[in-house]
Amino acid sequence: MNGIRGTYRLRRNATRWAKGLWKDESGLGTLEIVLIAAVIIAIAILFRDWIMDFLGGLFEKVEGKSDSFFS
Repeated sequence: MNGIRGTYRLRRNATRWAKGLWKDESGLGTLEIVLIAAVIIAIAILFRDWIMDFLGGLFEKVEGKSDSFFS
């Protein structure tokens, strides 16, 4: 008789633990940050050429302006 009660108690405790784990949101912030970082990295890889061209043109403009300013 004690074996059946012990099995029932173990299953009930395991169910409570699983429900508590499901409701626990402490790791949710970390997951969101990881997903956002993954999306940003994917976008940077997809638009790498465009980003490099844009930054190259921007630095050329800055260099031209600074040359005219200091000359």
